[in-house]
This record gives sequence, structure tokens and C-alpha cells, in this order.
Amino acid sequence: QAIIYPIIVYILLVILARMIGKKLLGQLTFFDFVTGITLGTVAGAFVTMEVEGYYVLLSVVVLTIMVIITGILTLKSVAVRNLIKGVPVVLIKNGKIYEDNMKKNRYSIDLLMMQLREKGVFDMNEVEHAILEPHGKLSVMKKSKYQSVSLKDLNIFVPNKGISSELIKDGKIQEDKLSENNLTFEWLYKKQAAK
Repeated sequence: QAIIYPIIVYILLVILARMIGKKLLGQLTFFDFVTGITLGTVAGAFVTMEVEGYYVLLSVVVLTIMVIITGILTLKSVAVRNLIKGVPVVLIKNGKIYEDNMKKNRYSIDLLMMQLREKGVFDMNEVEHAILEPHGKLSVMKKSKYQSVSLKDLNIFVPNKGISSELIKDGKIQEDKLSENNLTFEWLYKKQAAK
């Protein structure tokens, strides 16, 4: 049992995590965090045999189905999305700190300064807008005079490079990547021969 249970739970969690989607691994909202912790706790209890019986695994499956249903509801309804995922909160607007919003979110000035420093802002006077995102990160827009100059500002045109593709992976030619890039086997063989 000590070997079989962890294998079963591992396979089940991999399948269920794939069903839930990549967002569980991306920027976690509070809902995603609670879901991940709950899945892990239930699975851990089963593996360590604190709770016996395969029916315990059913609770993990039911929880995953609930997460998927919730995901569908949040896609279709703004109200449900705001309720479950949360909404962005303005902390600084036009250079003015919104203290009421900070109090409502139990967000201290020290935390605000720390997150501003993480964004490379060490002087609050440089900030035009700061928004606390539902996943807890701070989005910052500096005042125009403190923003970096872009190539567009200098009227310099540089063509986009695009995304590189692996044409050969693990020693095998990726035919789909060749066709996506309008390339042929002959072109690839010539490139390889030139090396």
C-alpha cells in the first residue's frame, strides 16, 4: 500500500491538474490557492493512510469537477468572476494614494513601498497609477516623465523577429513546425549540411 497509494494519487493528480488547466500553476488567485491546497491535503491524507478507502479519491475528483464548473461560470458571468476571483483595486490614481482602498484590503504603506521597489520604483512621486491585482501583485504605471523611452518615441523602426521554432527535437524532425514556417525538408537538409 505504501508504494501503490502514492502512485495512484500521483497519476490522478496529474490528470486532474491537466483538466483544471495551466492557470492553477500561473498567477494564483486566492481561489486557485485554496483549490490547490485542498487537492494536496486530500491526496496527502490518502497517501499517508490517515483516511482509508478509495472513496477518498472520489472527493478529489468531485473537487476538480467543481473547479471546472466554477471556471466555466467565471468565463460566462462577470458577477461570478468578480465574486470568486476578486477585482483589481486602485491604490494610487493620478499620483494620489487611495487610503480607503488600502484599508479595505488590509494593505499597509510598507507593503505598497516594498512592491513598488520590486517594480524598480523607489520614489512614490514617480507613480501615476498603482493597481492591486486579484492575484496580489501590483501593476504600476509611472508618470510620463519617468517612463523609459521606446524606439517608437524615437521614430526608429525595427522589424519584429518573431518566435523561434525547434525544427529538430530529440533528433527528430518536427514536420508540423516545418509546415508552420513554410519550410521544406530540402531547406533543412541544406542548412544542416552547411554546418
